Amino acid sequence: MKYLISACLVGENVRYDGQNCLHTQLKSLLKTGQAIMICPEVSGGLSTPRAAAEIVGGDGHAVLKGQAKVIDTQGNDVTQAFIQGAEKTLKLTQHHQVTHVILKANSPSCGSTWIYDGSFSGNKIHGKGVTTALLEQYGFKVMTEDEFLNPLKSL
Repeated sequence: MKYLISACLVGENVRYDGQNCLHTQLKSLLKTGQAIMICPEVSGGLSTPRAAAEIVGGDGHAVLKGQAKVIDTQGNDVTQAFIQGAEKTLKLTQHHQVTHVILKANSPSCGSTWIYDGSFSGNKIHGKGVTTALLEQYGFKVMTEDEFLNPLKSL
């Protein structure tokens, strides 16, 4: 098995706020060589820290179809950076023959069940982030850190 994991989940300070969401169990997969990591947003050219961003007008599938945009709290359209990061993540995933993808919940890039609704009010909607949507188009199943670490929670 080979895992692709969001860089923030293995302790890299790549989140929009310059922080991470370290899960030591996931970091151990990286240390043993069973996993690779990426931050799609940083790979797409965004800095750390950066303004928070949300998908406006749909989810990651709509972004990839040109029907929605990713906008940051300063009103900047960062859609292209999110798409470029998703494409780089896909190439990395294919190159390393990844079998399991674990990405950060709720993220406009990595969310696989819920994402923020684009209003910057903290409300969530069912939907996929841009990277998750692209990976799923190519047959990868994306799970959140909780889905991977706590499989009994979803029963």
